[in-house]
Amino acid sequence: MMRFVFATHNDHKVSEVTAILDGMDISLVSLKAIEYHDEIVEDGQTLDQNAWIKANTIYHKLGGNVIAEDTGLEVHSLDGAPGVYSARYAGPQKNAEDNIDKLLSELKEKEDRQAQFRTVVAIKIDDQSYTFEGVVKGRIAHMRTGTGGFGYDPVFIPEGYTESFGVLDPEIKNNISHRARAFEAFKRFLQMR
Repeated sequence: MMRFVFATHNDHKVSEVTAILDGMDISLVSLKAIEYHDEIVEDGQTLDQNAWIKANTIYHKLGGNVIAEDTGLEVHSLDGAPGVYSARYAGPQKNAEDNIDKLLSELKEKEDRQAQFRTVVAIKIDDQSYTFEGVVKGRIAHMRTGTGGFGYDPVFIPEGYTESFGVLDPEIKNNISHRARAFEAFKRFLQMR
């Protein structure tokens, strides 16, 4: 079994990615599980930079195989915001409810509610570096629906659906999400190695 340290303290992400990688001979271990509590300063200007900051930090401190990712919600009428600042859109406390409140407030007068989630996955395997990306297009709802998922999920309605990620069954989300698409590319890469 191939073991990866997943450079996150977010249990939701670990569960989601574990489900996406189901059937692969891979074990994911979170930073929380290995009791790594040092803060990783994500001061990159892009999702790619932040993913690599996390991957390289953990790789240099712990060695071994590392997975890191950074995800941003990019809203067309807000010139791609919140983007790389998605987690701390409403402030450094990284509160999902506050972030959604700010987003809905800024979109109140906007007709164009097109958006996309984009995930960049950075992988270190045996001293080699690889990047994978996944995008899901959709739109921002006028109000929250559902309690599933995390982050902006209750207000993001993926293309082809009428319900938000907060309402959709996790199995559906894990088949169509930005994170799923990035990690599916990673799975295909591993299968071809």
